[in-house]
Amino acid sequence: MSPQRTARSQEVRNFLVTRRAKVTPEQTGLPQYGGTRRVPGLRREEVAMLAGVSVDYYTRLEKGNIAGASENILDAICTALQLDEAERVYLFDLARAANAANPDTRRSRPVGRPVRLNVRAGVQQILDGMAQTPAFIRNGRLDIVATNVLGRALYAPIFDSPTRTSANALPNLARFRFLDPAARDFYPDFNASAGSNVQLLRAEGARNPHDKGFTDLIGELCTRSEDFRIRWASHDVRLHHNGIKLFHHPIVGELRLHFEAFDLPADPGLTLTALSAPADSPAADGLKLLASWALSQTDRSTNVK
Repeated sequence: MSPQRTARSQEVRNFLVTRRAKVTPEQTGLPQYGGTRRVPGLRREEVAMLAGVSVDYYTRLEKGNIAGASENILDAICTALQLDEAERVYLFDLARAANAANPDTRRSRPVGRPVRLNVRAGVQQILDGMAQTPAFIRNGRLDIVATNVLGRALYAPIFDSPTRTSANALPNLARFRFLDPAARDFYPDFNASAGSNVQLLRAEGARNPHDKGFTDLIGELCTRSEDFRIRWASHDVRLHHNGIKLFHHPIVGELRLHFEAFDLPADPGLTLTALSAPADSPAADGLKLLASWALSQTDRSTNVK
């Protein structure tokens, strides 16, 4: 078995084992018999019974042999393990990658996609038109590939971070969070912020398993950050469509902003994130101050000869 197939099988195994450990018999309605359970959560035979498959078949799946599993079986496994939407998508992406790598199940279209490192001019025009809203576009490995002026000002610490080098020309949200000490000041809720980064990267690994830039990034973060390595081992995934982001900006101080994230269907792999604050709130005043600062920086750059 190739190293890539071994890694994929290990990923399937670790994911299913960690999900199984999170579900108790009581949560599924299974009877609880006396005696000490040797494993946390459900046993393999309990998952198999809930999913309506044989114990041998589920054991094969949990060992990483997921290629060829039907959508009905995968859906039954998702239901038995009480997976949420992000976890369901992740398991199906793992199965899709396994099918693409297996000669017996390979489809004509390869799994994976080129990773976008820039945006089309029309998309940048839309960003620039959102003058009062900080916005940026990232790819699946959390590189920021485009911003508008206010988005660039909001994320200035990431753009100015020493983690952004000639080898890593694009600012990267995860590299900043885990390798730059300034991240703990910039993100007041660092634990939640760091967790969401890891969960997004875990999901990207299943969607686009052949991206060398992604595997290099994960290798770098696992090597240089124990915090990342521990979080990566949890195998948690997440969809990140909306919510609250907290910032401590070096220019304007505390900002509590609502965000909405939109996938760009015409540009697979790219996500536009826009941030806002309620009118007349302290955060709205902070954004106005930030916009003035950004304009002053633009004027200063324009006047430099």
